Amino acid sequence: MVAKNAGLPATPEDLINVDEVIGSYYDRIPDPEVPAQRVAFGTSGHRGSSLLTSFNEAHIVAITQAIAELRKSQGIDGPLYIGRDTHALSEPAWKTAIEVLVANGVRVRVDSRDDFTPTPVVSQAILTHNRAADGTQRFTGADLADGIVVTPSHNPPTDGGFKYDPPTGGPAPAETTNAIAARANELLGSYKQVKRVPFEQAITSDLVERFDYREHYVADLSNVIDFDIIRSSGVRLGIDPLGGASVNYWPLMNKKYGLSIDVVRPEVDPTWRFMTIDHDGKIRMDPSSTYAMKGLVDELNAGAWDKYDLVGGTDPDADRHGIVCPNWGVMNPNHYIAVCVEYLFGGNRPGWPTGAGIGKTLVSSSLIDRVAASINAKLVEVPVGFKWFVDPLFSGEVAFGGEESSGMSFLRKDGRVWTTDKDGLIPDLLAAEITARTGKNPAQLHQEQVERFGESWYKRVDTPTTLEQKAKFATLTGDAVSADTLAGEPILAKLTEAPGNGAKIGGLKVVTKNNWFAARPSGTENIYKVYAESFVSEDALDQVLDEATQVVDKALGE
Repeated sequence: MVAKNAGLPATPEDLINVDEVIGSYYDRIPDPEVPAQRVAFGTSGHRGSSLLTSFNEAHIVAITQAIAELRKSQGIDGPLYIGRDTHALSEPAWKTAIEVLVANGVRVRVDSRDDFTPTPVVSQAILTHNRAADGTQRFTGADLADGIVVTPSHNPPTDGGFKYDPPTGGPAPAETTNAIAARANELLGSYKQVKRVPFEQAITSDLVERFDYREHYVADLSNVIDFDIIRSSGVRLGIDPLGGASVNYWPLMNKKYGLSIDVVRPEVDPTWRFMTIDHDGKIRMDPSSTYAMKGLVDELNAGAWDKYDLVGGTDPDADRHGIVCPNWGVMNPNHYIAVCVEYLFGGNRPGWPTGAGIGKTLVSSSLIDRVAASINAKLVEVPVGFKWFVDPLFSGEVAFGGEESSGMSFLRKDGRVWTTDKDGLIPDLLAAEITARTGKNPAQLHQEQVERFGESWYKRVDTPTTLEQKAKFATLTGDAVSADTLAGEPILAKLTEAPGNGAKIGGLKVVTKNNWFAARPSGTENIYKVYAESFVSEDALDQVLDEATQVVDKALGE
C-alpha cells in the first residue's frame, strides 16, 4: 500500500532531530536479552536505529572487536580500509570503530581528505591492494587487506549500518557474518570492558594511515568505462548523489577525463530535507524509486532537461544506481540491467573471458533471460544478495552481476575483477557510454527490447510476518505448491535452490512460460517479500500475486 504522502516533498515533521539521533547512539544501552537489540547481520551487515537501541555505541564496539579477533585468527595482517557515508550515525560509528581497531593493533586506512567514501571505492581499494604482481588476486599470504563500510545504504536518516568486507572485497559470506555476530553478542553485555584508544589519540597514531580513496578510484575508472567515446560524443550527464558519498567524485572525473558531468544537487544534509517521500511514507534515498526521485524528475521536466541528455543517481553509499531519461522518468532497474547486458555482451567488451556469463538474482526480470538467450550468453541465476556474485566475478564465470534492487558490478575491460560489491557509479557512467556509442539513451533501447521480447509487468509486495513464520521459509520444498498452474499457465518449475549455483534460496520460486513468482523472508525486517512478473498483462500479474499469496499462506500454516 502506497502512503498518502509518497512522492511529496519532505515536511519539517518528516525530518530527524540529528542531535537526538547522535545522542541516543551514546546514551542508549542495548539489552542482550532483547532480540531486537542484539547484533544481527542481514544481507548487508548490521543495521538499526539509535532511537530503537539497535544501532548504538555498544553494538559497534562489540562488532569491531569481533572483526579484529576474526582477522587475527585468519592471519589477515594487512591494512583495514574503512569508509563511511553521510548518515548522521556514520561518523560516530566510524570513530568508535577506529578506537577499537587501533587498540587491537590494526593498521587502518582512512580517507586523506576526511571525506565520505562510497562502498564500491572501499571494495576497489581492497582488491587493488590484494592483487599480485602478475595481476591475479591473492586470497592468502602476508599483508592481505580487508575493510569496513559504515553505512545503512539507502535506509532512512534515523538508521545506521556497519558491514565487513573480507579480503575478497565484497560482502562477507554467511559463515563469516554469523561468526562475527555471535562473538559480538557475547561481548555486547560487557562492551565497556573492550579495550579502546580515545579517538583523538587513535586518529593521530602510527596505525592510522591516510589514503586518497577518491584519486585511487577515479584514476582506475578508465579501465572499466570508455571515457573516450563519452568525451568525443559530448554526452551531457547529470548526477544526483542524493546527498551521499559520491558527491565529490564526479568533479574529479570531469577534470581527469574532460567530461560534461554536472552534479544536479550537491547538498549534503543528514536530515535529507530536500527529498520527496518514498512509497511507505519515509524518507529513503533510493535512486531507483519513482517516489524518492520525484522531486528531481519534476525539476527536470520543468525545464532542466535542456542541460542534460540523461541523469544518473546514487544512494548514500553509492552502491545503488538510478537512471533517468527524457520523456521516460526513472527506469526500472530490471529494464536497465537488460539494456546493459545486451550492450556489454554484444561486442563492446572484447577483452572479457570467452564464455563468461550474465549473473542475475532469481527475483530479477525474465526479460534478462530472454535477452541472454538472444545473444547466446550464459545465464547464472543466484539467490538474493550480491555476495553470490563475489566468487563468480573472481573466477570469470560471470562478467556481470546485477540484481533487481539496482545493484550491479562488472569486470574491467581486460576481464579482471573491478569490484565485488555493488558499484552505483559505473552504471551511471555506462549509461553515458551506451548513449554515446549507440546514439540512443537506455530508455529508448529498452523500448526496442520490448518490441522484440514482449512487455512485462513486475511488482514486489511486502507482507508482515512473525519470526516463527520466517523460519518456515527455510524448510519449504516444491511440495508446498500443490497447484499445477499459475495464472492459467502450466507450472514448469518449483524451485527452492538457485539454478545457477544450487544454493538454497531461503524460499520458493514458481515458474511458467510467461509468469513467475518468488517468495522469501526479509533478512532485516519481520516481513516476507513476494516478487512477481508477467509477460501476459497487468491483470495476469495481479492474478499471479493473488495465487502466490495463497500458496505462501498455506505453506506457512495460516
